[in-house]
Amino acid sequence: MSSRANRISRRTFFFYGSLLAGAIPAAGCGGSSSTPSLTRLGYKSPNEKLNIASIGAGGRAEGDIRGCESENIVALCDVDDKQAAKTYAQYEKAAKYKDFRKMLDKEGKNIDAVIIATPDHMHAIAAMWCMERGLGVYVEKPLTRTVWEARQLTLAAEKYKVATQMGNHGYSNEGTRLAAEVIWSGEIGNVTEVHAWTNRPIWPQGMSAVPAAEPVPSTLDWDLWLGIAQERPFTSGGAAYADGDGFYLPFNWRGFFDFGCGALGDMACHILGAPNMALRLGAPSSVAVIRQEGKNDLTFPSSSVIQFEFPARGSMPPLKLVWYDAMKDVPMRPAGLAEDEMLLGPGLKVKPCSDDAGAQVKASGGGKDTTAVQAAPAEPVRRPDQANGAVFIGENGILTTDSYAGNVRLLPAERMLDFKNPPQFLTRSPGHHRDWIRACKGGDPACSHFSVAGPFTEWILLGSIALRFEGKLEWDAKRMRFTNNDAANKYLKPEIRKGWDFHAV
Repeated sequence: MSSRANRISRRTFFFYGSLLAGAIPAAGCGGSSSTPSLTRLGYKSPNEKLNIASIGAGGRAEGDIRGCESENIVALCDVDDKQAAKTYAQYEKAAKYKDFRKMLDKEGKNIDAVIIATPDHMHAIAAMWCMERGLGVYVEKPLTRTVWEARQLTLAAEKYKVATQMGNHGYSNEGTRLAAEVIWSGEIGNVTEVHAWTNRPIWPQGMSAVPAAEPVPSTLDWDLWLGIAQERPFTSGGAAYADGDGFYLPFNWRGFFDFGCGALGDMACHILGAPNMALRLGAPSSVAVIRQEGKNDLTFPSSSVIQFEFPARGSMPPLKLVWYDAMKDVPMRPAGLAEDEMLLGPGLKVKPCSDDAGAQVKASGGGKDTTAVQAAPAEPVRRPDQANGAVFIGENGILTTDSYAGNVRLLPAERMLDFKNPPQFLTRSPGHHRDWIRACKGGDPACSHFSVAGPFTEWILLGSIALRFEGKLEWDAKRMRFTNNDAANKYLKPEIRKGWDFHAV
């Protein structure tokens, strides 16, 4: 078994030769080193600090800004002073704004790159405004709320030649690349099914009524928070949402069709990163909802199961990928595995990343020297990470990855006893934010730059649309439309409110 994996140079190209030839970069995590991404200010020495601004200062933005603290944080923008207060205090000298358009107009000449960590519905327009000005962009996952916006950002990155990165940290993990190398080595044979799941949503979904309107808090610019979305009254949700997460904000917006992308948007860009890379998924041919509970016109359902079908890709056969959300545990068990076999857990040896994504890997056991010699326990063990993961079902075996691909596990576990990782075939990331910073200074493209992240986001978002309809939706990626349901096509593109300018490429 180990000797087969060790012959990756010949074995990989024999197994998937026509698919991989020329497809894997010789340098960099996500693109060709011959076409480096440059910021508006051109090449910067690795020792010269970038001037970085952030659109979003509270919530997830805090972590992204912290991930870039090796550089100069020169401007901050947030529509809610209360949520931004902690970050504002930490970076006292940074210019402060509520409207990112005003920030870019006034500070743009002094900015090299911008972090965008807003609710999903504002990702695309904020990124486009930055890219038009020649600024590198780091955009939190999911890249956009709609398929059309994802396509636009992909095209804009090609046009403006700026450094880009989507904030799906798992794409930078050692485990994501190791999973690809193991699969390409032929260790588990052709993969025909992937099952992936998450415990999200961990916010309310399945509601169909909006609480009574309330006065807007003095710290919040509600109109700017709505941004391109259609106007509606502010509400905190009252006593039912007194836990601080509010009906819409600061956190629960994820569950609303108009603002977020539900569980898919929150975790699919992490959990499905390894399948997307290892199986070179491209675009699916169809998507269908197998089951959902709490269907309504306002929010994503309380739970769902969605199936994507992918055509053959070169030497890789057609693939069925099933997504499950609202799970407390593993939703399926591959045939032939013992009942006490743990699907997720310590696996093949991986090296932790050096930024916050690496901390997640280390916390889940991925940073330990666990050369995969851990037998299954006598009794079934249910770890917290059993609620987020993916199973690859191959013709000759099974491989699993967890939330951020921190652990890559072969099943049954005894297959790992004498297994040696395939020789490294892919480059490794220095850390998700560092990867982007390097690209902004003229280095190799980041691992999840928009030529990767755009198409990846597109196919994930097809699942969000499928939740509104019954039956299978047939997808034509080239024409960017569903071929058997015209009603579904209207959800591919956002309805942009008057007063907001989105310049299509």
